[in-house]
Amino acid sequence: MNEDIFSWNNLLFGIYPYVCLSVFVIGSWVRFDREQYGWTSASSQMLSTAGVRWASNLFHIGVIAIFFGHMVGLLTPHKVFLMIMPDIAHQYLAISLGAVFGALALIGGGILWVRRYTNRRISVTSRGSDKFILSWIMATLILGLTTIPVSIGHAGHGDPRVVTAMAEWIQSIMYLYPNPAYLEGVDTIFKLHVFFGMTVFLLFPFTRLVHIWSAPIGYLTRSYQIVRSKKVKYQSR
Repeated sequence: MNEDIFSWNNLLFGIYPYVCLSVFVIGSWVRFDREQYGWTSASSQMLSTAGVRWASNLFHIGVIAIFFGHMVGLLTPHKVFLMIMPDIAHQYLAISLGAVFGALALIGGGILWVRRYTNRRISVTSRGSDKFILSWIMATLILGLTTIPVSIGHAGHGDPRVVTAMAEWIQSIMYLYPNPAYLEGVDTIFKLHVFFGMTVFLLFPFTRLVHIWSAPIGYLTRSYQIVRSKKVKYQSR
């Protein structure tokens, strides 16, 4: 048996992704089937409204944009991207968008993190999983932003190798022909960011993040509701 199969690189980037995805899918289904009353965002806005609305908006806008940006940037076949832009332009685009939306998410998330830990009423009523998952997401964001100077350095030398290697790796995972060798020469900071990002999916079913599945998308196309007040007249006897 080839011992390379059990190398850290293969375990972390060849096997671990499927562990995370399996727990993500099966765990979400089991959680919905067995614990629907816990299927909630567990909002703490009623306990304290100071700054929470715009902080939450910044955080959610940033995270959603980053998620879909990763989806498009990493899952689009290389040949398709080359029809639109060269690899180096792709890398600069990823750097620019990642910096903007990463900063938005970090600012909003940072305020929510401080609020979660320093506001006594919120801290006491928060579950341990609430604090942990927010801290993990913030660490993932910080690692992602830390990759930007490294990416700029590579791009400055005309080397788009990192962005193409990451895309080839994630596509090999999603298309079920895992090839962790794509990440062997990638900088450690990118590997750490990938590990933390994958672990978010592993933790997902056990936290408040499951409420994402209940996003009220239907509200965007639903017709207006007409609400009429009903006046009740009481007759004296």
